[in-house]
Amino acid sequence: MSPLDQKLTRDLWRIKGQAIAIAMVIATGVTLLVMMAGVINSLEETRRVYYERHRLGDVFAPVKRAPSHIIRKLAALPGISAAEGRITGSALISLPSLDLPLRAIAISLPDSGEPRLNAIHLTDGRRMDAKDADEIVLLNSFAHAHNLKPGDTLSATMNGAKRTLTIVGLAQSPEYLYSVAPGEMISDDSRFGVIWMSRTALAAAFDMQGAFNEAILSIGRSNNLQATLDRVDSILSPYGGLGSYGLKDLTSNRFVTEEIEGMRSSSRVVPPLFLAVAAFLLNIVISRMVEAEREQIGLIKAFGYTNREVGLHYFKFVLVIAIGGALLGCIGGIALGRAMMPLYLTYYKFPMLVFRLDPASFATAILTSIAAASAGGLLVLRKVFALTPAVAMRPPAPPDYSRTNRFGKRLNHLLDQPSRMVLRRITRQPGRMIGSLMGIACGMALSVSMISMLAGFDHTIDLTYTVMDRSDVTVTFTHPLGAKTIHELESIPGIIETEPERSIAVVFHNGVESYRGAITGLVPHPRLKRALDEKSAPITLPERGIILSRSLATELDIQPGEILNIDVLEGARPSLRVPVSGVAESLLGSPAYMQMDTLTRLLGEPGRISAVYLRIDKNRASAIFRALKSRPYVAGVSMKSDARAAFQKMMDTGAGSMRYIMLVIAAVITFGIVYNAARIAFAERQRDLASLRVMGFTRSEVSFVLLGELAVITLAALPIGSILGYYFTMVIAKGFSTDLYQIPILFIPESYGRAALAVLAASVFSGWIVRRDIDRADLVSALKIRE
Repeated sequence: MSPLDQKLTRDLWRIKGQAIAIAMVIATGVTLLVMMAGVINSLEETRRVYYERHRLGDVFAPVKRAPSHIIRKLAALPGISAAEGRITGSALISLPSLDLPLRAIAISLPDSGEPRLNAIHLTDGRRMDAKDADEIVLLNSFAHAHNLKPGDTLSATMNGAKRTLTIVGLAQSPEYLYSVAPGEMISDDSRFGVIWMSRTALAAAFDMQGAFNEAILSIGRSNNLQATLDRVDSILSPYGGLGSYGLKDLTSNRFVTEEIEGMRSSSRVVPPLFLAVAAFLLNIVISRMVEAEREQIGLIKAFGYTNREVGLHYFKFVLVIAIGGALLGCIGGIALGRAMMPLYLTYYKFPMLVFRLDPASFATAILTSIAAASAGGLLVLRKVFALTPAVAMRPPAPPDYSRTNRFGKRLNHLLDQPSRMVLRRITRQPGRMIGSLMGIACGMALSVSMISMLAGFDHTIDLTYTVMDRSDVTVTFTHPLGAKTIHELESIPGIIETEPERSIAVVFHNGVESYRGAITGLVPHPRLKRALDEKSAPITLPERGIILSRSLATELDIQPGEILNIDVLEGARPSLRVPVSGVAESLLGSPAYMQMDTLTRLLGEPGRISAVYLRIDKNRASAIFRALKSRPYVAGVSMKSDARAAFQKMMDTGAGSMRYIMLVIAAVITFGIVYNAARIAFAERQRDLASLRVMGFTRSEVSFVLLGELAVITLAALPIGSILGYYFTMVIAKGFSTDLYQIPILFIPESYGRAALAVLAASVFSGWIVRRDIDRADLVSALKIRE
C-alpha cells in the first residue's frame, strides 16, 4: 500500500461517522432510483408477457346485438390477425351474509376449447361444462374476498332473472388486472366480481342466441389502429355499435398504464431531487475537508508528488464514499423493490409479479453519485493546486475582519462572551454559514414536501367523499329509465333524499387532442353530487355549455369559452359541439358535467336517467338494500363509505404507500444533513474549543459556543426550508399525480410545523452526539493541531 493510500485509510477512519452519514444520504437517493426503475421494469415486462400468453385483444368493439356471421367480416379486415365475438352482461350478486347487492359482469367463453382471444388463467377448480347452464368460473380476487371456493353456490340476477349458480373454478384474466366496476374509479375486490359462463348458457340468459354484443380483435404491430377502429365502427354501426376502442382505453389496462407512467414520471423527478440535495451536502463536506488539509497538500507536493497524484488521492476519497453509498443504495433498492411487489399484487391481479432489476439504473446511480461527490472537491483542489509547496505549507493569511460590523457597547453589555463568539463566527464567515444554512434548509424542504404529500392525499379523499359527494348510496340502472323511477325509489321507507344523474360514454375532441371518457348530467342545483370550483364552492351548472375538470381541460388543452367537439357513444350517437363554460376542481378521475336536462335534450332522450344518488336512514339500510335487490332494473348499488374505505386502503397499503417510503428517506437525508453540519463545525473549531477549555471556560460554555452556532443556523434555515418546501411539493405532486387521482398543492401549517419539529429533533440529537465528543476531547492532542 502506497503512503497516500495509507493516508486515505487513516482519513476515512478518522471521519468514519461523517463518511457513513454521507454514504447513507447517497444511499437513500440511489435506493429510490433503483427501486422505482425496478418496479417500472417489473410491471411493464410482467404485463407484456401476461398479455401475450393469454392473447389479450388489441381492439374492443361493444355493440347492442350483431349476428354471429359479422365476425367473419371483421376478421377479413386488413391487418386483423384474429377476431372473436362474445356475450357480456351486467349481473347483481346476492350473498347470504350481505344485505348489499354486489355488482358483477358476466362474460361468455366458448362451449368447448380455449377462446382465440382473452383467455383466462385458471387458478383453482376446472372450466364449466356447457351442458350445465348453471356452472360458472368466478374471478379469483372476488371469491377470496368472500371466502368462496369451487363447489359453493351464489345467487345472481341477470337480465331481470334470478339464478342460483355453482362455482366450479376460480380464474384471473389479463382483461381484469385492475378489477373495478363500470363507472367507478377505485378497485375493491369485495364489491365487484366477474362471472364466466358457457356461451350457450349466457346466450340464453341475455337472449343472444346466434348473436354477440362485443367483438374482440387482434391486429398486427404495424397496423394503423385508428383506421382499424373506423372500419370496425362502419361494419357494426347498423347493429347498434357503441364505438370501438383500443387496448390503451381498456379500463384495466388504462389504470395499470397510469400507474406505470406515474411511477416513471416520479422516477424522473423525485430521485434526482433527493440526489441533488445529497450532492449539495457532499460538496460542502468535501470542499471544507480539502481546505482544512491545505498544508498537508503542500507537504505532499514538497515530497515530490504531482498534482495528478494528489488529485487522484482525494478523488479516491470521494470514490470510496460515493461508491459505498451507491452500492448500499442498490442493495436497499433491490430489497425495497421486492418488498413492494406484494403491495402491487394487492391491486393488480397478475398471476405472479417478480422484481426485475434494471441494469441501467445501477450504472446511472453509481455514475451520478460519483459525479455529485466529485464536483465540490475538484473545484477546491483546483485552487490549491495553483499554490507552490512552500506557500501551501504555510497557513493561509488571516482573514481581514476590519470591515466587518463591530458589536456596539450596548450589545456587548447584553451578551456574554460565548454569545458574542457565536455571533462573530456567523458574521465573519458568511460563506460557510450560508452553505450550512442551505443544506439544512434543503433537508427541511424535503420533509415539508413529503409531509405535505401525505396531507394532499388526505385532502383528496376528504374533498371527494365529503364535499363533492354528500350522498350515502349510489344506485345505477341496467339502462336509462324514465323519471318515474325516482318516485318509485322515494317510496321505499328509509330513503330521505334522491338526486338523479344521467351519464353517457363519449369521446372528447379538441384539435389533435382526444380523450375517451364520460359526461355526467346533474340537476341545475345539485345537493348530493356537486361540481366544485378552485375554492371548493359549488358550481351552478349553466343551461348551455359543459364544465370540465381541470385535469381533463389540461389533457384536451382547452380553455373556457372555446368549443369542444363530442362524439356520443350511446343511443343515436350524435356528434355535439358544446362551449366550455368553466373548469371544476376534481382530484379523482377526469369528469365532465352538464345540466341533465340539457344533456338529455341533446341526446333526444328527455327525462332519461342512468343513476340515482340517495341519502338514507342508516338504521333502515338493510331493508333498503333488500328492496333494491328485488328491482330488476338495478345494475348496482354502492355505498360511499365502502368506496372511501377502498381508496384509503389503496393509498395506505397499495401503490400509494410509496409516499411513506419517501417520507422515511427524506427524514434520513434531513438527519444526515444536520448531523454533517454539526460534525463539520466541530472539526473546524476543535483547536479553538480546546483553547477555550484551557483558558478556563466550562464544558457547558464551550459546548454553547459550538452548538449555539448550529442552533442559530438551524433556526434561520427553517423559514427558507419552508419556502423551498412549497416548490419541492409542486414538483413532487406533479410527479405523483395520475389520471386516477391528482395531488393538490396545499399550504397546511401543520405540515410545516411537523417538518420543523423533525429538523429541530435531528439538530438536538446531532448536538447531543457532538457535545459528547466535546466532553471526551483530548485537550493536549487538540492543541497540537496545526492551524
